[in-house]
Amino acid sequence: MNPLKDQVMAAQAEASQPLADYGSESLPTPAIAVASIILSVGLVAIGNGLMFAFIPLRLAAEGFSPTWAGAILTALAAGGMVGCFMTGHMVRRVGHARVFMTLTAIVILSNAFIGMMTEPYLWLGSRVLYGFAMNGLFIVAQSWLNDVLENNIRGRVMAIFYVTYVVALGLGSFSLRFIDIATNAAPMIGVVFAAVSIIPVGLTRLRPPPPPETASIALKLAWQVSPVGVAGMLAVGGLSMMVAGFAPIHATAAGLSQQDVALLMFAMPVGTILIQIPAGWISDRMDRRYVLVASSLLVIVGGILATRVDGGALIWMLAVYMIWSGATEAIYSISSAHAGDRAHKGDLVALSSTMLFAWSLSGFLIPGGTTLLTAVFGTEAFMYVAIVVAVAFCAFVLWRIRLAEAPASEETTDFAPLPAQAPLPAELAFYPDETAEEPERTDESDETPAGVS
Repeated sequence: MNPLKDQVMAAQAEASQPLADYGSESLPTPAIAVASIILSVGLVAIGNGLMFAFIPLRLAAEGFSPTWAGAILTALAAGGMVGCFMTGHMVRRVGHARVFMTLTAIVILSNAFIGMMTEPYLWLGSRVLYGFAMNGLFIVAQSWLNDVLENNIRGRVMAIFYVTYVVALGLGSFSLRFIDIATNAAPMIGVVFAAVSIIPVGLTRLRPPPPPETASIALKLAWQVSPVGVAGMLAVGGLSMMVAGFAPIHATAAGLSQQDVALLMFAMPVGTILIQIPAGWISDRMDRRYVLVASSLLVIVGGILATRVDGGALIWMLAVYMIWSGATEAIYSISSAHAGDRAHKGDLVALSSTMLFAWSLSGFLIPGGTTLLTAVFGTEAFMYVAIVVAVAFCAFVLWRIRLAEAPASEETTDFAPLPAQAPLPAELAFYPDETAEEPERTDESDETPAGVS
């Protein structure tokens, strides 16, 4: 017996361990592998936040109408809507890791187009590519994490994922304070961050999830299960794109400096964290619809105050937009949780895919209509559109409260903080095979919650 030979053979056997075993039931998922996905998305988000703030400022500096900035935002939403529904097909063909790197390459291409020249039509096309790629990246990353995480840590890790994404967006926007917008430094920095983000995923040992299957959108089912949840997505898809997207456009048109616009864009994600998490905690302990009413009222008040602080002290504008953005984000996450409260387990995927469609459709149509109004009434039009949307949603939720009772507390799902500027959790974009046998419902799951809402 040769001890040295035995040690060498054992080392070789360990080195040949298939990487796919990581994240399986037999081996725990390495923490550093999970962190690599979160880090990659955070790096991309820094560049994205920078570009959100840069585009309206650069267009204004070149003398283009604010309508162009609104049209470019609408183009982004259009690309995002396509990305929500194409990503699953792409992953099914080549897998998560390859799609992640492919979509990151598209983000790089989008930023490079913007850096080439200040040409609005070119920028329209580039932001369509960006919207498609970024929504796809978010879906792939969440799907990957959801597949490999154990149930006892999934909630904590996904919360870190969401907060990292929001904070990175804010940091990217804030960095514009230190960049000369007369040059192409901003899009080049965006290219650098997107390129670097490929490295953690390219080197990860995280086991890739199995390929997703296919499915369809079930509008009738989703409405029967949760009218409030579907209405929340129809409202917040447009609200989030307007508040986050039109704020820098309007601030630039109103004459705020580059440094002030960057600070405003940083304050809004801070408001998301400060308001969404406590609102979600409260919604876990009472009928979520009352919290949705309170959040929509806060959006209404935020919109009214936003019209009043124009031209005033910057500190008041920052405070108003923090509240306004945070309340909007709360509608998104609480609507998602409310819908989960009402659904049978067998209906969750179809419900969620439909809500993803509602969110995407709203995120395209409402900003598009607002862009047209901007050409007539000026950049402040988005404030009044946001107020109208919030009033309509608030009235609808109050009406549903009169018609239906809340589910029992033991039937509710746990709240999770979700950013409204990105698609719903990733499994919602990857649907089960329609030909597959539906899982049997237990007697417990057959009990419809009192007063479906």
